[in-house]
Amino acid sequence: MPFPLENLPTEDLKDIKGVFFDIDDTFSLHGKIPASAYTALWNLKQSGLHVVPITGRPAGWCDHIARMWPVDAVVGENGAFYFRVDEKSQTFIKRYVDDDPTRLQKRERLKIIAAEVLGSVRGTALASDQNYREADLAIDFCEDVPRLSWDDVDRICAVFKKHGATCKVSSIHVNGWFGDYSKLQMTKQLARELWAMDLDKEKNRFIYLGDSPNDEPMFEFFPLSVGVRNVLSFLDRMTFHPAFITEGEGGEGFAEAAGLILDSMIVSEKPVA
Repeated sequence: MPFPLENLPTEDLKDIKGVFFDIDDTFSLHGKIPASAYTALWNLKQSGLHVVPITGRPAGWCDHIARMWPVDAVVGENGAFYFRVDEKSQTFIKRYVDDDPTRLQKRERLKIIAAEVLGSVRGTALASDQNYREADLAIDFCEDVPRLSWDDVDRICAVFKKHGATCKVSSIHVNGWFGDYSKLQMTKQLARELWAMDLDKEKNRFIYLGDSPNDEPMFEFFPLSVGVRNVLSFLDRMTFHPAFITEGEGGEGFAEAAGLILDSMIVSEKPVA
């Protein structure tokens, strides 16, 4: 069971370099981004921290996020790429795991899985953002369809696995793709390429916030991992849990964690009397 966020020692936050965070139901709340969360994001960025959303959402969304949000970059489609805007040249940069022909070939294979899932698991639908995806297939199990049972979610995953695809469950979708990349692998690549930083050596200097099973690799890797309150509904389906948990759900929990980080930075900057 995660410890309450208030148990996170402020001493552990004094050398923080950045914040990685999931979007759906971590930065958002009931499908919207609360004002408190977006204000907290600006405050984190303006404090000088690296700020990067790590999401399962599609390339189309990530294009907007990288351009319009106060972030260093965004990792999308569960690690298929990262997008960023170079602040000096104002150049938009895309970094993919696979080249264009490979992504096209994999999308054709995913269409076979989509047809089988929709034909065999009643009540499923393609995620409404599927048309904006470049590398994965997202099956909606509760965002725009009546919530399916966990047995149904497991049946969806079984179809992906039968075809040799990687499969992850978020708070709203079952995402699948061909390849062994992940949110964590692309986050490490981003840190290496953008900041010349080895996250295996620097992981204690970053905090990760998430809410669901597809955040498990991040919860396992980062000692300073935080789940927003709604992660409690998934703990029995997860092997690796966040170290700490917020009082607030979704974006309210994000703002709560951001406040603790920023307060710790202020305290660490005070001169010794």
